[in-house]
Amino acid sequence: MFDDLPSAEKFRDLVKLHGEQWPPGWTRGHGFVADRRRKETMFEPFALAYVDRLTGIQGDTRAKYKKDILVNMSPWFASYSVEDGDGSILRSMVQDWVNDLEAGRPAPLDPHDRPPRTAYKPKTIHNKHGLLSAIMQSAVDAETSLRASNPCAKTRLPRLDSAEDDEEIVFLEREEWAWIYECLAEDAKDLGETIAETGFRWGEVTALQPRDLRRRNGRPAVRVQRAWKKDENGKSVLGAPKTRKSRRTLVITYKLDRMLRRRAKGKAQDDLLFTGPEGNKWDPGTFRRLRWVPALELAAEKYGLIKRPRIHDLRHSHASWLIAAKVPLPAIQRRLGHESITTTVDTYGHLLDALDDEVVAAVEWAMNPAAPLPGFLEQSGLASATAGLPQVPHQASGLHDMTWKDVSDVPKDTVERKDESVFVVTLGGREVPFSDRQLAQDVADQWNDDHREGNKVMREEGWPEEKVARRGALGPEQRDRWTDGGSVWTRMPERHFVYCALASYEPDGSLSYEPLATTGRWTWEFEYDGFTTRAAEFRIEHRPGGNTETQARGTNRSAVSRALEEARREALAVCVRRTDADFGSAPK
Repeated sequence: MFDDLPSAEKFRDLVKLHGEQWPPGWTRGHGFVADRRRKETMFEPFALAYVDRLTGIQGDTRAKYKKDILVNMSPWFASYSVEDGDGSILRSMVQDWVNDLEAGRPAPLDPHDRPPRTAYKPKTIHNKHGLLSAIMQSAVDAETSLRASNPCAKTRLPRLDSAEDDEEIVFLEREEWAWIYECLAEDAKDLGETIAETGFRWGEVTALQPRDLRRRNGRPAVRVQRAWKKDENGKSVLGAPKTRKSRRTLVITYKLDRMLRRRAKGKAQDDLLFTGPEGNKWDPGTFRRLRWVPALELAAEKYGLIKRPRIHDLRHSHASWLIAAKVPLPAIQRRLGHESITTTVDTYGHLLDALDDEVVAAVEWAMNPAAPLPGFLEQSGLASATAGLPQVPHQASGLHDMTWKDVSDVPKDTVERKDESVFVVTLGGREVPFSDRQLAQDVADQWNDDHREGNKVMREEGWPEEKVARRGALGPEQRDRWTDGGSVWTRMPERHFVYCALASYEPDGSLSYEPLATTGRWTWEFEYDGFTTRAAEFRIEHRPGGNTETQARGTNRSAVSRALEEARREALAVCVRRTDADFGSAPK
């Protein structure tokens, strides 16, 4: 007998939850008696302790897990123990719990005045079941095992409809993004443009600081080395990015670089580049409510925009644009900071059907050396990867009209500017002219970045400051015209890290001195005496007095070592011929 209807209904729900058996601690005719189960192995304290012991998770994730336990698990399992025996959590209970979450049914221990529960989507239920399974598995794996098996095993979960995942991602066409950009408030345009061009996460882009603006291979770049997170109290804090590979450096366009440097002007190195209306960090909810949603509504009114993207969908759209431009998936993975290529493929693999023609062209090229080079490979700059390899004999099914074309007369990307003003940068004592001040400044900044460590060493060794400064970049200096020889650069010169090795031999073939260690440094296209794009090349010079000098250089260190060895063999052959000629004998 029960004193009231709610008590009777609660007892009925407990019986159902326990597989139509008496609830733990219930004795017929006496009601609930003293519970002999250990408090520390009851579900709620055990589950919360499990979360507290987790390592490698952010504070807000830990808080999220605890909330999930209290709201979506304890109302079903708080009366039960994770241990085997009377009152243990059973497999049937877990299945009933999953079914209740899917249907939005109330939990047995929900208070009667609790608002109705929401039916969860399959993907959400999968995530919650995963957390429960991990908690119960920790009971199985305890140093003194608490139970023989995991009750979450073999649970029938709601089917994940692929359409559900597709609905969560909105891919914008470039024109659609242009509509939204135009409709954004002025103080939000730069932030939106940065996400669209880089694919940054919200926590990454709003954590950018002036010191993150870099150069990489002569191009402007941005370094991701921190992101906004939340601690267990929900307070925003700056910390390391999401994963190890999220810490990355991305090349960006000169247009975006100029905008970011404009925003950085006058700021301290650790100030935020993007701030909200009150000068603090942008809150994502505030940005969405006051800037993003109004822009979507205006774009729908003015241009007929149908899609309703989230801010995060700019990241997905960025990836889709790269795929449409035939950028290889590994490059996209690195740019987005995905820990695994599997994540990239799982998220964007369905977009790859657009590359079927390129795949077929690449296979034909690989199988038939006479086939034309696929356009996407040629444009990627990877075509030089096969340069210098021996030609493979092959049979052709017919004649080919393809012939080598001489491009030596094609003008370089430099122009004669005898009567126009130029911007000159002095780089290590060499004057280099540019048509644009920003271009000259970019090269100067990169040059100084390349030589920063070397200059530091020189100062530590006591070199005069004027000699240290001579190694750096001076300028840019504007001049009315360029009167010296050569042309004026109108583009960013190429830049490669070139290795160099040197050895010298006496006329009898012995070493003149111990070979110098292989060294390397960044070289620019305007450094004609040191620049090369080849993996390796060598030369042999005969010095007065009979010495023979060999030198090898290239962009691949091991290839340079092999090239120096090849140069040594040729040099020794010359030494033998010279010695034999001197003594009037034939080579042995």
